[in-house]
Amino acid sequence: MINEKINLWNKNGDDGFIPTLVTYVLDGSKNRGAILICPGGGYEMTSDREAEQVALQFNASGFHAFVVYYSCAPRKHPQPLMDVSKAMCIIRDNAEIWKVDKDKIAICGFSAGGHLAANLGVHWDKPYLAEKLHIKAGYNKPNALLLCYPVISSGEFGHMGSFVNLLGADADKNLLYEMSLEHQISKSTPPTFLWHTFEDDCVPVENTLLFAQGLRKNNIPFELHIYPEGGHGLSLATIETDSPNAHVATWMGLAIEWLKILFK
Repeated sequence: MINEKINLWNKNGDDGFIPTLVTYVLDGSKNRGAILICPGGGYEMTSDREAEQVALQFNASGFHAFVVYYSCAPRKHPQPLMDVSKAMCIIRDNAEIWKVDKDKIAICGFSAGGHLAANLGVHWDKPYLAEKLHIKAGYNKPNALLLCYPVISSGEFGHMGSFVNLLGADADKNLLYEMSLEHQISKSTPPTFLWHTFEDDCVPVENTLLFAQGLRKNNIPFELHIYPEGGHGLSLATIETDSPNAHVATWMGLAIEWLKILFK
């Protein structure tokens, strides 16, 4: 396995934080699909429970995996989106070396990391990203989204702590609307797998339902699972991630099956 840490921007931040990409690249000469993982943490930090353990599970199913440790507060939008765009570009730049199929790269995000993954899914074609990264159109676009109890809406059901960390306490209403991702879905949004728990009392299940409704309105294929029990932040829902819930833990197998059908 190629397991290395890559500095996304080849420089340190003013506060010492370094956005990084950690690789979990499988050995062998076969081209494989890949998953870029965005841990959650309310845009305040990135959770270790939603990082390496998740990557290893995707590895076990035959996918290369990558974890992006993106910018969080006090750094604001659009820096996290630029970080994850850069990470996607690095994967495609190294596709031949790492044996990655450039057309089979999904992004998987948890909670606020789900917001970041979905943000790339709906805003990958923003001109400021192309200008910053000097990339051709679509080079940073994921081929699929995996959204796990994602933060989506800045409206009635919003997890406002995430938006304060991302945008600031006095964010412009137009920017809040732009970051309320159920309104930003278009025909170019990738196919999506979503799951949430009905009992989530931190990020309400309506966030996932609103995104699914937007996908349906735009005729974007999706698979949706709402588990009746379980709180927020379950990660793999296993003992290894300190969140055992046998029923919720089925999400990984379902997601892998969905990906293999999509990427066949």
